Amino acid sequence: MTDEPKKPEQPKRQFGGATNFSSENMSRDNRDNRDNRGNRGRRDDRNRGDRRDNNRHGRRDNKPTEEKIFEEQTIAVDRVSRTVKGGRRLRFKALVVVGDKKTKVGIGIAKGRDVQQAVEKATGVAKKHLITISIDKTTIPHEVEIKSTGAHVLLKPAAPGTGIIAGGVVRSIIGVTGISDLLSKSLGSTNKVNIAYATIKALQNLVPKNEWLGANKDKLTKSVTASAEKQPSAAKSDSGSPRRTSSVRDDSTKGEK
Repeated sequence: MTDEPKKPEQPKRQFGGATNFSSENMSRDNRDNRDNRGNRGRRDDRNRGDRRDNNRHGRRDNKPTEEKIFEEQTIAVDRVSRTVKGGRRLRFKALVVVGDKKTKVGIGIAKGRDVQQAVEKATGVAKKHLITISIDKTTIPHEVEIKSTGAHVLLKPAAPGTGIIAGGVVRSIIGVTGISDLLSKSLGSTNKVNIAYATIKALQNLVPKNEWLGANKDKLTKSVTASAEKQPSAAKSDSGSPRRTSSVRDDSTKGEK
């Protein structure tokens, strides 16, 4: 048998201090780096998720929620245009009513580039122009009739259980107050803005029962009668003996004759 000559061993390559760049070593190093990268990524993702959850709970859950005092209702939204040099400029006009379901109510009108902006601006205007109305239990204290511009609105008190008998604009305004029984009629213009202003003016002119003229007269008469009963009767004198009447004087004159 002939001995095959042995191949000489390849020397290890050294480049700038690197020990060996063989394919086996490089594949092993890449595999180790990939495993380390995967573990590090999973750990970072887990920590990042925990931090995100902690921030969410600390920022949102601990924030106090604001109580909604006023109830807002949009009555109408119209598209309006203005002619300028370059053409027509379109915007939106919103009519909003705001109330606290008790004795405060107000309306606001505003314009904006879009519907949301117009509604927000109108709501702010309505909150700045709130009025206080007079309520008798679940209805209004008396009948009221108002003419404002072209609108003519009539409001009447109703018995308990009647409900709100009114049209669209008047119903929307009365719905955000504490009134639950009412009769109404719109006799004039059908413009929603004019009807809204007339309704607010009618509610503002309501007078409570304790300020009526009849109520003051009844109190005055009761006080007069009570004071008269306390005074002593004029039929007796200061000594307590009855005074002489005219008939006694007439008898004495007859006896002298």
